[in-house]
Amino acid sequence: MYRASDSPHRSERSARSVARFFRAFLTVATLLAAMLLTASCQSGSAKPFELVYSLEKETSATDGTPGQPAPSGGTEKPYKIAFVPKGTELNDYFAYAAEGAREAGRNLGVDVIVAGSESADADLQIASVKKLIADKVDLIAISANDPVKLVPVLRDAAGQGIKVITWDADTEPEGRAFFVNMVDPEVLGRHLLDTLALAVGEKGNYAIMTGSFSAANLNEWLKWIHVQQKEYYPDLHLVATVATDDVKEKAYEVAKRLLADYPALDGILGNSSVGPPGAAQAVREAGKSGQVKVVGLSNPNLMRPFLHDGSAQISTLWSPKKLGYLTVVLASEYLDGKLPTDGEEVEGVGNIRVKGDMVIMGEPLDFTPDNVDQYDF
Repeated sequence: MYRASDSPHRSERSARSVARFFRAFLTVATLLAAMLLTASCQSGSAKPFELVYSLEKETSATDGTPGQPAPSGGTEKPYKIAFVPKGTELNDYFAYAAEGAREAGRNLGVDVIVAGSESADADLQIASVKKLIADKVDLIAISANDPVKLVPVLRDAAGQGIKVITWDADTEPEGRAFFVNMVDPEVLGRHLLDTLALAVGEKGNYAIMTGSFSAANLNEWLKWIHVQQKEYYPDLHLVATVATDDVKEKAYEVAKRLLADYPALDGILGNSSVGPPGAAQAVREAGKSGQVKVVGLSNPNLMRPFLHDGSAQISTLWSPKKLGYLTVVLASEYLDGKLPTDGEEVEGVGNIRVKGDMVIMGEPLDFTPDNVDQYDF
């Protein structure tokens, strides 16, 4: 027991020990403050999200393999996730998306089933969903062919304990938990019209080739295309909007009819992946390369030859493979009880944005003759 009558040397030693303690404490506190200040400065200057345009940037220019997140779920039996495109045999866009979805499934240790009808048909898609309900999948991730018609069957799925999300093309909100979108629809629609205006010199007659008049995402983009024209390009004149049903052969035939019906046509804008290559092929064969400008949404592998020979001017897209990958990652997290959060970093994808119940993967990327060879999807 310590007593005041004990040696004064003990008090001196105690005082020195206390002093040494406080000096050490101050040193550590100073270092921690510096570290916190550095982290704060870095986070304050960061953008709200970072867009990585193509999977190829993380690995090679050919396979586009994202990093591998840790396996999800922690259950004895792997989750069964149904990945439903508008059509399983529709076009390369959905094939690349399915490839990304399967890759995410392998990385996460979940069972991904690519299901649905071959063509883009809402009734056939409804039949596919009914089969998935009977198969008792854990989650359905669907690119909807019709935003309204699919809601009842998706609500049936939810009523039987199957979680439902949408990707690429949305339904009405009551049909799903959240929507995984590629880009902000306003940004994309306005940007597409900007690319056309740039190509034709902000004046002239143009036509739009859309995939389907019932697809919610395409209609939303069309809305913003029209808004952008009205606000900024009074000398552009829309002469026709036609549908391709997302079939490449039909896109080519539709483009040929446009060229025949509107000989004074200055530009064609396609807002689904088969439109721009179909239009470019028709323009090339009509001997109007460079005379009728072609822009719109399509992947670089389809557009490369047309961009290089001048029968198309600009192609715009994102990585569909990355979209499929992101969808399955978020689906797996949702099955674990986690909803997407704004600014969340998804390995192999980047930082996502969340606006209400919509996830936004990133921003559009333009492909031109100068950069198209840098991409392989």
